[in-house]
Amino acid sequence: TLQDGDCATRGLFCSLRQLSRPVLQSQSVSFLTGHIPSSLGVILRTTDKIVWANEFEPIELTCLIESISTNNPRIEWKKIKNGVPSYVYFQNRISGDLEHRAQLREPANILIFNTTRSDTAEYRCEVAAIDDQRDFDEILISLAVRVKPVVPRCSVPEAVTVGTSTEMRCLENEGFPAPQYRWFHNNEELPQDPKISPKLVNSSYSINPDTGGLKFRRVRKEDAGEYYCQAKNDAGHAQCPPQMMEVYDVDILGIFLKSFGAVIVFFCLAATICHSLRRGCFSKKGHNENNYNWPAQTDGVEYGDADEGHFRHKSSFII
Repeated sequence: TLQDGDCATRGLFCSLRQLSRPVLQSQSVSFLTGHIPSSLGVILRTTDKIVWANEFEPIELTCLIESISTNNPRIEWKKIKNGVPSYVYFQNRISGDLEHRAQLREPANILIFNTTRSDTAEYRCEVAAIDDQRDFDEILISLAVRVKPVVPRCSVPEAVTVGTSTEMRCLENEGFPAPQYRWFHNNEELPQDPKISPKLVNSSYSINPDTGGLKFRRVRKEDAGEYYCQAKNDAGHAQCPPQMMEVYDVDILGIFLKSFGAVIVFFCLAATICHSLRRGCFSKKGHNENNYNWPAQTDGVEYGDADEGHFRHKSSFII
């Protein structure tokens, strides 16, 4: 290894070696940093290819230009929904679905002020640089807008008998992604597995968090109370108003009295119909007897037809 003081005696060889040091260092730095010469053309990248945003909140789609030689490249943004592209930034201005709702930010990012559910689509950033060797590049970004659930529609039975089965329903159609459902009993959340709660270990309910169904195989007296459902996703949650469900014991005496009363009513109705039918039969029979015409008494003479021209006596008359 040469010391700096030795260069005075070593001559030209030492001088050439010192001059070569910065050249080698600059080449190694360039290799380690991975610098790409701009002569290769325009190169784009993005921070997120899949972007999520909440409805009515701002979101920025990034289109970063890694390298470019052209001073004023042509920048365009297209929205692709159901396979059909449409311009949202063209000829240096916002257009289409994003008009008056977005702006272009340097270098080629697009900022949406208030996203809506209709903004869910794919967006393509395109940059054309005519002075570069590679004069065109594009990058595709997927935007999904979360939508907060609205108040779900809940169905809770008003009254149930102990030991019977019943079902409660909860449905919401606006939220995106599809919400998960939770049920609350007297302001306490019902766990999906009742066995994990000491108070609910004997309960027979089951919850479907995807459909919002709450089913009881056998209702207990302890199941009475207020119920409400909550629909929740990453954008927020909403719940329906509480509804009361009452649970009654089985009324054996009431069932017996109702059944006995039904039997009595049936027999009374049958007796009335039978009595009416019998009266109708007797009335008709008596009417026929009263209307019967007995043969008139004659004087023993049997008259023949006028055409016969004579008459004859019966045997009783002759005797």
